This record gives sequence, C-alpha cells and structure tokens, in this order.
Amino acid sequence: MSGPDRQRKEAGFRERTRVADARRRLREAVDAPLESERLPLGEADGRVLAETVTAAMDVPHYDRAAMDGYALRAEDTFGATARSPAVVRTAEDRVGPERAVRVHTGSEIPEGADAVVMIEDVVELEATGELEVEDAVAEGENVAPAGEDVAEGQELYEPGHRLRPSDLGLLRSVGRERLAVGRRPTVGVIPTGEELVDRDPEPGEIVETNGLTVSRLVGRWGGRATYREIVTDDAEALRAAIQRDLTKDVVVTTGGSSVGERDLIPEVIDGLGEVLVHGVALKPGHPVCLGLVEDTPVLALPGYPVACIVNAVQFLRPTIAWLQGAEPAPHPTRTARLERKIASEPGTRTFARVALERRDGDLVATPTRASGAGVLSSVALADGWVVVEESREGIPGGERVAVENWEPSG
Repeated sequence: MSGPDRQRKEAGFRERTRVADARRRLREAVDAPLESERLPLGEADGRVLAETVTAAMDVPHYDRAAMDGYALRAEDTFGATARSPAVVRTAEDRVGPERAVRVHTGSEIPEGADAVVMIEDVVELEATGELEVEDAVAEGENVAPAGEDVAEGQELYEPGHRLRPSDLGLLRSVGRERLAVGRRPTVGVIPTGEELVDRDPEPGEIVETNGLTVSRLVGRWGGRATYREIVTDDAEALRAAIQRDLTKDVVVTTGGSSVGERDLIPEVIDGLGEVLVHGVALKPGHPVCLGLVEDTPVLALPGYPVACIVNAVQFLRPTIAWLQGAEPAPHPTRTARLERKIASEPGTRTFARVALERRDGDLVATPTRASGAGVLSSVALADGWVVVEESREGIPGGERVAVENWEPSG
C-alpha cells in the first residue's frame, strides 16, 4: 500500500460510529413518512396503517347464544338440580314465564330470555312438550352480549400498526372496506464494481449477488426495488447512477464504500449531498456509508456479501419501515446454548453466524464461521446470528444466547 493510500485508509476509519448513533443520524434524516394511499381491505396485508381505526358497529351486533340449548329466564331455573329439576314448556319464538325456546350456538337470543341452559342439562319430555332443567343458570349465563368482542366506537388500531391477516378479519367484521396505509417505499439498488459480471466469470471476476439479495430483501421488508445494471468504479458513472435514482425514496449501492483507491462512492455522495456516517463499529461490515442527497437517503453498503447483508438489515430495513410510518419489528429469536466461544472486539457490535441443532432436547448454537465477510454461504447456511454487544469481549462457550432470525419479512 502506497503512502497516500495508507494515509487515506487510516484517516477514513480512525473513529467508527456506534450502530445506535448511526441509526439515530439516519432516522433524523428520514424526517417524515411517505404519503398514504387508500386500499381495499384485501390488499392491505402487511401494509402499515396511516390512520386511527375505530369500530363502526358492535361485534357481535346482537345478543347471541354461546351454547346449544334453550333460551329462557334464569329465574325459572332457580334451585334446579338433577333430583329436583325445574319444569318449563317449549315455545316457538318468544320466551315468557316458564317458557323456553330452542337455540343453537350463535343464534339470536329471543325476546324475553336472559340466559341459556345447555342442552346437556335438559331432559325433553316429548309426550308433554315439557322440559326438565337439571341445572340452574344465572342471568347472562351462556349468552354472548352485543359488543362482547368489539364495542361500537372502540379504538382498534393506531397509525404505524403493520396489518396482519387476523387484523383484516377483525376489520371486516366491524364493516371496514378500505384503509389508509403508508405507500410502499421505492428503492433503487445499484451494484457497483469493475470486477462484477452477471454470469460466467473469468479469473478475477465475480458474479454479482449483492444487488439481487438486497433487492429481494427490500420486497420482504415492504418496499419496491428496482434492481439496476452493474456500474463500474468510475466517479462520473457512479454519480450519474445515483442521480438517476433520486426519483426513488431510497438509493442503495453495493460495493465501493470503504476507503481504498477504487472506493469512490463516499466521495460521490459527499459531492452530491451530505455524508452522515462513514464507518460504523460493527463486524462484519464497518465500511458502510450513510448519506443524504436532495432529501433522499443514500446507503452505500460494503461489497463483501456478509457485510452487505448485515448492514442492509441494520440500516436499510429500518429506513423502509420509517418511510412507511412504522418502527422495525424485533427479529424473532430463539434461545440456545453456545457450542463454543465467540470472539469480538470491545466497542464493536459483532454479528456471529450460527447453525442450530437440537441435542438431547437442548438447542445448541454452533458458530458457522468466526470471520470471512465475503463468504456468503456462512449466512445462507446459517440459522441466524448472535449479536455480541459493544460492551462485551466475546461470549464464552456454554452460555445461553439469543439467536436472531433476520430473514422473516417486516
């Protein structure tokens, strides 16, 4: 490495921004969510609400039977037992003194009734049309009153809630047909590097994978990606590619984000707008650059595949959530016993890839690779990663750890 190059590298990452601080600066740059759009209920799964939703009607909207049996007045069963049953007569549709109407689960409670006695507690005397009730019921027993599930005017969801299929079912039950949701962010994904090719690599060439991976992650996280052609390591070409995608809500580049001779993107971002962060205290993937150009977030992710994925999860995923008016959901985690030690550098947040295996009823996490930010298989064949916080100098083998599964959507 030449003298100027060495000086540039040393100057570039003499100090690295902590992950939380980097995300805070990025969050401040994404100052407001995108405009909302109204969608039919059936198209809103996974989208983020942009309005407060209240119930326009009770659910259920009538008093209904919670059991198969007979609707009657509770007072007519007072003191009833199997040895001394209460006797009532059947009626067609109206309950009166010592009169009961046959109901099924979900049936409307007929006028005059205030309870339901279960069919198991009734002996039907066909010859006389009478019923022997062998168990007393209290007023309201086995009756689901109107509004038991949802009351009219009840607030159901606030803006920022990401809709699930169960939410859509509930909203349909209260009569909602359309919802205001945040627009899906558009993301331009630009792979860069003169060594990259689409297929059939020669010696010294590499098949492009980062752009493909990131663009598909964008879709899982609720955005709409445009996967661009490879751009070579040329300042003018990179500048033109970023400017072209400023019509998007976010611009993402992969590769060329460090401080080497061919790492031109941070300088391009600086020339077009503002560099918010360059160099973050995380491993793998500290040479990430976060910037803002014409109010558009520009995320320059490292070229090593594992480092690219780690940074996409840590910075691109929350950006897409923020633009929809939401916060990123916590990753699903499983607790496992660490098979062997994970080493890490104090002051750096480390993401250690692990494979999970159940042994004698215990879940065991085995690190798949301690290093190697360019080894894509170490992520693709892992079951998740263990986060080693900045305050720790590794995690000893045998400790129980939380394994994050970062690939589920949202």
